[in-house]
Amino acid sequence: MTFTVERRLPPRTSSPQLCNGPGTAVHYGGMGTLSRRHFLSLAAAAGAATAVPPASLLAQRSSQDFTFLHITDTHLQPELHGVEGCAMAFKKARTLHADFAIQGGDHIFDALAVPASRSTELYRLYAETEQQLSLKTYHAIGNHDVVGLNPKSGMSPKDAGYGKGYFQDHIGPLYQSFDHKGVHILVLDSIGITPDRNYYGFIDDAQMAWLKADLAKQSASTPIIITTHMPLVTSFVQYLEMSSPLAPRNSLQVSNAHQIFPLLEGRNVIGVLQGHTHVNERVEWKGVQYLTSGAVCGNWWEGQRLGIPEGFTVCTVRNGKLTTRYETYGFHAEHQGAEHGTKPSA
Repeated sequence: MTFTVERRLPPRTSSPQLCNGPGTAVHYGGMGTLSRRHFLSLAAAAGAATAVPPASLLAQRSSQDFTFLHITDTHLQPELHGVEGCAMAFKKARTLHADFAIQGGDHIFDALAVPASRSTELYRLYAETEQQLSLKTYHAIGNHDVVGLNPKSGMSPKDAGYGKGYFQDHIGPLYQSFDHKGVHILVLDSIGITPDRNYYGFIDDAQMAWLKADLAKQSASTPIIITTHMPLVTSFVQYLEMSSPLAPRNSLQVSNAHQIFPLLEGRNVIGVLQGHTHVNERVEWKGVQYLTSGAVCGNWWEGQRLGIPEGFTVCTVRNGKLTTRYETYGFHAEHQGAEHGTKPSA
């Protein structure tokens, strides 16, 4: 696959700025004695200065253009050439001259129901393989990254590294936010854990309070990108030839996404990046685009997933807007699994 990367110079910081954002106060010094013509010219300038441009125009002024990568659902495993496949994807990704990458979750396959020794080895292999990406990478936790959750693992909740602990100790924080070239980016933890040791899509109270406070600090014009492993919005269940994965627990999407939507109102959310389903999907809801990416592993290293090949998403912010394209990397599976499969929980 051929591609073109356009590199653009950032806007000159010395350019005059009429207004920094909503509510910006413009102050003028004492005028002394003025002629009528001079007074009218100053009055006109003051009127122009107090007129606040649209948020989209402010976003274009405040953010610079850049490219980053959304690499999700690697499901690294030594079987089915999963390690080699991840290495191929990372080598392709590093040629695209991106500023950074976001790993959208499900780094390994699988930490849920295997002994601690297997989980530790998978995480070691992943860390070793990701070095070939040679790029600053932020990480979202996926359901398959949770260690020992299934009782079949033989682990107890009291064991070191159980649950999300290993991820926090060796990969990074469960949720975070950062700023890049005028864009505010959030990485969420979308994995809830039930008392009977299952997972489901959920944003807990502590993270919801953090999210609300974090968004409240941003101006209405600031471009915002959100990353979550489990989707907030998806039509994926409509593509399946099987029973719904929504009962008895929602293992497909964030079950309390309805609590997040009000927090996004009045914000300049230019995109929500999602994983988990292993398909490319774009859904717009209330002016926000929800962009689900296909998986690096495709159909768990057994060919395409519902017609979507192995790959990752290239994200470009230009003039305060987010566009994406899907990039494949040439992996050829030895075994072709059923595309519809039996793994809606991804």
